[in-house]
Amino acid sequence: QVHLVESGGGLVQAGGSLRLSCAASESTFVLSTMAWYRQAPGKQRELVAHIASDDTTNYGASVKGRFTIARNKSNNSGYLQMNNVKPEDTAVYYCHALSLALRPYWGQGTQVTVSS
Repeated sequence: QVHLVESGGGLVQAGGSLRLSCAASESTFVLSTMAWYRQAPGKQRELVAHIASDDTTNYGASVKGRFTIARNKSNNSGYLQMNNVKPEDTAVYYCHALSLALRPYWGQGTQVTVSS
């Protein structure tokens, strides 16, 4: 069973940077698209950033200009670079991907806490 493995979460001060990484547990697994979602306590899960198979990207309004999503097709991994973070960015961040057969996969989530 393939799963996504996330890393890079933690505690950061407002205005700082953090980089989240996501990788498939099997190197032979090919990802079609990749995205990052987040869920804060008491709130619905929301899309943070998405990168399509042609590397087209789009971002949630609240992170546009601060966060960058990218992927490495050679090793089926991706990352989310978070700059100028704010306390409202505090949430559990989830990696999401679609296989070539459009089957969805989720990571286990990684906690990001931004202190003011």
